[in-house]
Amino acid sequence: MPLDNTSPNMPPPSETLFYIDDDLVERLMRGDSADPNSKVASAAKRVASAGAVATAIKLAAAGRLDEAIQELEAASQRGENPAEIQGALGNLYFEQQKWEEAGRCYGKAAETDPKQIAPHYNLGLCWERLARFEEAAKEFEWAASLDQNRWQAHLGRGLCLLHLDRPEEALPCLESALKAGSDQDRAWFGKAVALHRLGKLDQAAELYRKLLPANSSSVELLSNLIALSAARKEDAKVKEYAERLLKFRPQARAALEGLSTVALARSDYSAAAQYCSQLVKVAADSYEGWFNLGAAYQKTGRLEQSANAYREAVRVRPDAPEAHANLGAVLQERGDLPGARNAHQRALAAAPDLTGALWNLGLLAEREGHAEEAESCFAKVVAAKPDWEDAAFRLGFLQLQRGEFAGAVDSFELCLKKRKDWLEALLNLGLACWKFEDLDTATETFNRVLALQPPNQDALRALTAIAIERKDHQRARELYRKLAALGAPPAELSYNLGLVLQAAGEQESAAESYRAALAAKPGLSEASLNLGHALKAMGQEDEARQAWSQAVAAEPELAGKYFN
Repeated sequence: MPLDNTSPNMPPPSETLFYIDDDLVERLMRGDSADPNSKVASAAKRVASAGAVATAIKLAAAGRLDEAIQELEAASQRGENPAEIQGALGNLYFEQQKWEEAGRCYGKAAETDPKQIAPHYNLGLCWERLARFEEAAKEFEWAASLDQNRWQAHLGRGLCLLHLDRPEEALPCLESALKAGSDQDRAWFGKAVALHRLGKLDQAAELYRKLLPANSSSVELLSNLIALSAARKEDAKVKEYAERLLKFRPQARAALEGLSTVALARSDYSAAAQYCSQLVKVAADSYEGWFNLGAAYQKTGRLEQSANAYREAVRVRPDAPEAHANLGAVLQERGDLPGARNAHQRALAAAPDLTGALWNLGLLAEREGHAEEAESCFAKVVAAKPDWEDAAFRLGFLQLQRGEFAGAVDSFELCLKKRKDWLEALLNLGLACWKFEDLDTATETFNRVLALQPPNQDALRALTAIAIERKDHQRARELYRKLAALGAPPAELSYNLGLVLQAAGEQESAAESYRAALAAKPGLSEASLNLGHALKAMGQEDEARQAWSQAVAAEPELAGKYFN
């Protein structure tokens, strides 16, 4: 049987990659103004008496942020105007992208005056930049609760919830941002992502397409359109968006993933190998990229490159059973049986019921002479997939070999559920029934073979032998003549037919059968002995003595039978 490498085991569909504009939150305003200097100025107006703030403003305006921070930290230690000082400090740290320090200051400001929106909102921005999305979402929620019209807070919370993979909660926040604010593109994009993740692909596609004319160079937007089109199996759209993205981002991962997916779907394995090769150059950690590259090489017969790609896939994801299974299939085809066995076993350690690995391990074990292991593997495959006819056939063959005739009957019957005209399965089913002493079913099965292929010698031999076993000499002789017309019948079959005919008193026909047995196997002494008995019964004593002499000369111990 061929290795199961015509249809490489594909991994389960990976989660769709959603891209959120990294600059989206960056562009959100902090507090009441997007300009940090304006924020410090606003704080200064509220605390005109705070000389430290005024000094810090001048230092910050001159670009001397560290000195400005030192001035405010000193004022903080003196206990001056805690809310305003901490807010101003937070802004300066924020400008230096020191998110932890900024967050600490905004947190103190929020504790001092919990009803102020800016500290909560700005603290949310800090946590967002530190990827502490749960904490960020809470701060944005607090800010929105203080002012429902603060669309930036709704938007910030919605985006954080998307990062937390909670699109069902993010969607209302994004819709609130759309109602309250004017920054429509950002909120529409977030809403499209939420709908996309919720599986509402038609609605998401409509929003993405509306955003595209004004954002034709958006990596995030085109990447999401590629992912969405792939989910909808719109290959032409995947290709269109991927090619648009590659024009200004030649190594865009999403574009290469999309094009390789389309190529694989179209069975264009050469193109798939090309795109996957480019993909793994820019994303060496892409399991899907390495796996699909291995599959593409495998399909095009480049087995060494395929094995190397699968090895990289298991390097990236050591517990991926499909990659180990496909690596095993490739190594098995190349003749590296120890390597193949190791790969199959690793696949089954991760996924004990992986039928592809079980099938190939069964073939390997059978090839190595480990019949018990092979039978166990095939039995597991059939238990998981009863319609896998090849596995049922191998199982039945091994059961038949070890004398498990009832099990073999069941296995071969499974083979024939869909392929009712499978000659090899029918012949083996007939043999299993015969050995199980169900002669009626065996006869019916071998007759089915003859109906499909009248000159089938194996079926004719089996039916002749069954007729002999039943001592139906008339049917046995009829079948024997059909078999003889196709070529010399086996010596044993001719000999056994002679016995039946001789017992029925048909000495001439029995002699003819014994002679046919001796022609096929000249040293068959029993045939010579019984031929002598038949000839004597026919009155041909000289010929009989000659036959007996030949028998005794070839096998002296037959003398006793001769005298009897």
